[in-house]
Amino acid sequence: MNWLTFQNGSLVLKYVGSTKTVRNLRTFNIKVERIVWKNSINKIPRSQCSENCLPGTWKVLKSRIYSCCYDCVQCSSGEISNSTDSQKCMKCSDLEWPNEKKDRCVPKLQDFLSYTNDTIVLVISLVSTLFFFLTFMILITFILHQNTAIVKANNRNLSFLLLVSIMLSFLCVFFFLGHPVDLTCMLRQVSFGVLFSVAVSCVLSKTIMVCIAFRATKPGSSWKRWIGSKWSNYLVLFCSSIQVMICVVWLALAPPFTELDTHSSQGKIIVQCNEGSVIGFYSVLGYMGVLAIISFIIAFLARTLPDSFNEAKYITFSMLVFCSVWIAMIPAYLSTRGKYMVAVEIFAILTSSAGVLGCIFFPKCYIILWRPELNTRSHLLEGRR
Repeated sequence: MNWLTFQNGSLVLKYVGSTKTVRNLRTFNIKVERIVWKNSINKIPRSQCSENCLPGTWKVLKSRIYSCCYDCVQCSSGEISNSTDSQKCMKCSDLEWPNEKKDRCVPKLQDFLSYTNDTIVLVISLVSTLFFFLTFMILITFILHQNTAIVKANNRNLSFLLLVSIMLSFLCVFFFLGHPVDLTCMLRQVSFGVLFSVAVSCVLSKTIMVCIAFRATKPGSSWKRWIGSKWSNYLVLFCSSIQVMICVVWLALAPPFTELDTHSSQGKIIVQCNEGSVIGFYSVLGYMGVLAIISFIIAFLARTLPDSFNEAKYITFSMLVFCSVWIAMIPAYLSTRGKYMVAVEIFAILTSSAGVLGCIFFPKCYIILWRPELNTRSHLLEGRR
């Protein structure tokens, strides 16, 4: 019977079912549609005090006695629940991450300097290409004017080698772009380390040549026999060979390799190059820094030598820019992760290369192209008096 009470206190009993015995078996029949429920929507009331927990959440009981009373708690970071009223959440694998609803795991996004997703890659590629062609045009200009006084004044072969190394250093930036693989991880560090060592060795040799050229102008000087000798080429070869040996030992013992960092950034897999040996990496940078500092000190001491075109002045500025960029790069490099760390190193490569190119060769190009009257042997000799 369905008991119905009204506002005036009256009670009405309504038959909604019956029981009967058939062949000694008692049956119970009820017509649910005849029942009048005591709520506004006249539907079967819920027999629990809490709503069902949707996928993406899990149940936390409010009471140890009543299991129907609980709270729905959002799954923690990296976890999902894919069913209603889950007792606990499941953790996604290292290569996956929960979707927005946290009801299923989806593959993590890979984070690296991508040609298709990062505008900065297009900017870096454009800048690197422009500097490459600018260096190439300067090299062509020097080759076409190789018999002029300015080009011959400080070992034109060193100038050609320095321009080629700078030109290739702009191209080695492309090893840092795109999806890293083991081969590019090895080439990116070795290429820029060797190329920069060749470039700085050329600068060092040119700096020493400035000092020798000044001393050789004095009457009866024994330094004249060093002018035009091949020792400067041997110096470049020797200094560069040391860097090559450091790189060979590094690659032989603990070469760089591709690494997937799944923990540093939520929802992303950082595809990066593990340097293999931190000692090897900083040995390459350290040796390059030693060459740059020696070049800077010698050029700084020789900057006041009387010469109409004293290249030591420009070498001093170029090494100052070079050292400043790489000293500032180290803390920035260590404080970033993923593709931003790679972008910092690329910025240091481009800036230092452009600094050496601009400080050493732009003044020469200005004289060669726009002040040819200064590009004479007589003008250089007048400046040394």
